[in-house]
Amino acid sequence: MSKEAADHHRRASEHHTHAAKHHHEAAKHYDAGNHEKASHHAHAAYGHASHAREHGEHAGRAHSKEHGSKT
Repeated sequence: MSKEAADHHRRASEHHTHAAKHHHEAAKHYDAGNHEKASHHAHAAYGHASHAREHGEHAGRAHSKEHGSKT
């Protein structure tokens, strides 16, 4: 795997980890009735998930660029 693809996979993984932490915090705040903080964490989780998907797409393109498409 190319260094570029590996870097994008690593970044996607990091964003997924951050998203999971924000989802956990959002759930805690919703349970406590603090909807403003819950909303903040839910929004942050969405942003991290979006970035993770983007890095996943970049990883796929980098892999295809180096090894060609198998489809």
